Order: sequence, then structure tokens, then C-alpha cells
Amino acid sequence: MPTFDHDGLRFHYLDVGEGTPFIFQHGLGGDVAQPLGVFPPIGGIRLVSFDCRGHGDTTPLGDPTKIGIASFSDDLAALMDHLGISRAIVGGISMGAAVALNFGRRYPERVLGLVLSRPAWLTGPTPIRTAEVYGQIAEWLRDYGAKKGLDWLMKSDLYAAILRESPDNASSLVKQFAAPGAEERAIRLAVIPKDTPVPTEDKIKAIRVPTLILASRQDVIHPFEFGEALGRLIPDSTLREITPKSVSEERHLADCADAITRFLRRSFTE
Repeated sequence: MPTFDHDGLRFHYLDVGEGTPFIFQHGLGGDVAQPLGVFPPIGGIRLVSFDCRGHGDTTPLGDPTKIGIASFSDDLAALMDHLGISRAIVGGISMGAAVALNFGRRYPERVLGLVLSRPAWLTGPTPIRTAEVYGQIAEWLRDYGAKKGLDWLMKSDLYAAILRESPDNASSLVKQFAAPGAEERAIRLAVIPKDTPVPTEDKIKAIRVPTLILASRQDVIHPFEFGEALGRLIPDSTLREITPKSVSEERHLADCADAITRFLRRSFTE
């Protein structure tokens, strides 16, 4: 896949299809394979995604103080400049949704629409429990490494509690230990959940583009109530409830693809 150089880093990105640009970003610890798996390209849409700082095949880690939502948003703008894209539909999954929300607030002139899938942030850090979980994983990675750190997770009451509530969330925590460069990049788990995409509700209310919000129940890290709150705050928004991954990953992915396809075709390709 192609790369582009920006701010001393070589960013790995995906660019497939032709038509209206849709930049769709991955979640915490993920890479471009995640959005591609959620939304297979359709006719009339140019799908773009990139590995954020400290993720996937983007290297090196760079300045650790730039591991955060606003920096990722600035990197997105740099990728658009590199590709000659003046305006795009911008979306993301979990952390990617936070980046999209931040981008929509700070670069409104470059946004055609937003797709916020399983949002985990509103106007502050993630819920305290989520921040504590990822902070603890960061400590285990730094102190014990990926293999032994995973053992600590699996033996913890923390993991047992989340496994009972949402098996998918528990699985995503396990994957953090297998992610490329997990030990070196542990800082992302410590700082990003404490970050904030948008400082106030008024900033969210000021977003004036068509917005699709995807949310599911039975999800500790991505509360359904966050999707409902964004739906109330963003004037031109549609909330679509999707099947929880813990119930059926196949149905979850089908729901996401269907909702995004309908939204894009109705608002941007017809």
C-alpha cells in the first residue's frame, strides 16, 4: 500500500475506488484493515484510510506528545492535501469517530458529512472505567511485555467483569497485546482515552453536515447512550442501532455496511 511523508513520519494509507472521497478511520490499536472490513468499497465512493501515529505500519512513533486526537486530525488534513482532496466525508470507528468529530469541528470547510461508528467520547475523556482499563494495559505492556502482560490481563478481575458484560470488548482488550509494536506504542493506550475530541456541547451543536451515527447496546467501551447524545446534539444526524458484536459479529458488520451504504448513496451519490 502507498505511503506519504509528514512531520518526520512515513504514514501508511489505503486509497481505493473512485468518486466522492470517504475517509474512514480505525479504532485504538487498529489499522486500515478495520475500516475496510466494516465498509467494503461501493461504486461512486473513493475509500481512504490511514494508519494513525503509533498504529499499523506508520513509522516511527515520533514525538510522543503528538499521540492524540487533535494530532491525528491534523494528520488527516495532511493526507487530504497529499491526495489533492479539498473536501470529504469523514468518519471513523471508536477512536476514529473521535478523530472525525474533532476534524468536523476544526476543519468544517473540508467536511461534506460525518460517519461516527460506535463513539466512545463525547465532550470529555472516555468514561473513567474505560480510561482505567486501557491505562492498566499500558502499564502491563511497559512493565512485563506483551506475553506476560497478557497473562496479567487474563487473571484480572477487570477482564472477568468486562467479559461478563461484553465478550467483544474483552476480545478487543486481548488484541491490544498482539498489535504490532504493542510495547513501544503502549503510550497510546495511556493517553488517548484521557483525550477529548470536542470541548463543549455547543461545539457539537455547531456541526452542520449530514451525520450518520452507529451505536449498539451490550458495549461497555462504546455506550449506546453516547450515540443517543450525539444524535440529539448534531442537528442533521441519523442514529442507527446496530447488532452488538457480542451477539453476532457477522450481523454487526452487515448492519454497519448497510447503514453506511444507504447513508452515502442517499446523501452523496444520488
